[in-house]
Amino acid sequence: MKRYIAKRILWMIPIVLGVTVLVFTIMYFVPGDVAQIILGTNATAEELATQREIMGLNDPYYVQLFRYMENVFLHFDMGESYITGLPVVEQLMARLPKTLLLAVMCMLISVLVGIPLGITAAIHQNSWIDRTCMILSLVGVSMPSFWLAMLLVVLFCVQLRILPASGDSSFIHFILPTIAGSFGGIATQARQTRSSMLEVIRSDYIVTARAKGVPERSVIYKHALPNALIPIITVIGTSFGHMLGGSMIIETIFSINGVGTYIITAVNQRDFPVVQGGVIFLAIAFSLCILIVDAIYAFVDPRIKAMFTSKKGGK
Repeated sequence: MKRYIAKRILWMIPIVLGVTVLVFTIMYFVPGDVAQIILGTNATAEELATQREIMGLNDPYYVQLFRYMENVFLHFDMGESYITGLPVVEQLMARLPKTLLLAVMCMLISVLVGIPLGITAAIHQNSWIDRTCMILSLVGVSMPSFWLAMLLVVLFCVQLRILPASGDSSFIHFILPTIAGSFGGIATQARQTRSSMLEVIRSDYIVTARAKGVPERSVIYKHALPNALIPIITVIGTSFGHMLGGSMIIETIFSINGVGTYIITAVNQRDFPVVQGGVIFLAIAFSLCILIVDAIYAFVDPRIKAMFTSKKGGK
């Protein structure tokens, strides 16, 4: 199992390297003069030329690329913001807690509501309960989170005036962002849970358990659900990664000072180091989410752990 985890960690290296090369290349070929962005429109030609030389902007593309990758992966230095002059890594880490809080809250709501909804739909397959759950799930999957967020602002902030429209200073400020960010996740969890449960419920050992007179609640929650968890955990892990990256729009709408707002502001201001560092940061976070999911598999399904143990013993 340790060897498998180590192999997965090694696979993260080319993924992060590929993301780094891609985002640097995109930023490199974006029209605009970086020196002009830093010095402003009143800078003279001599000042602009000096600034380009200081920043190494006159060097070829591959020289700038390798210098940037060296700074990122050897010194964990993603540069400094063109606008504020502050280190990108420090600013990302300062804003990470609020982004993590929002993503965790969205994920908890998605799991606590979506999984029971999917189990209920599977137990009552083809009934009106099942159809209602799936219609709600279809609406949740189809509804953009930013559109739902604006509807919530209009209803609870403008019309009813019971919740704040922006801010991140207290728990109450995260209520509407959590609802907006978790609605799609609830739908995804419900659909995946229903599909996995239906596949397991048709298995022979479930039929045998029912024939032995095992209570239906035990059949569902002690026999069927544990064996249906693998695809559900996969969706949870990938959804959490998507929530970390997809929180940009939600954070912007509700003025939450997180990583997403930081990156969106940098895009609008053409602050290239922040954009590059933010994308790389999110790529690493998403890769870690997938790694954690792979590690959880062995604890949820003993067959996977036994497979790695047998391979090690065979060698």
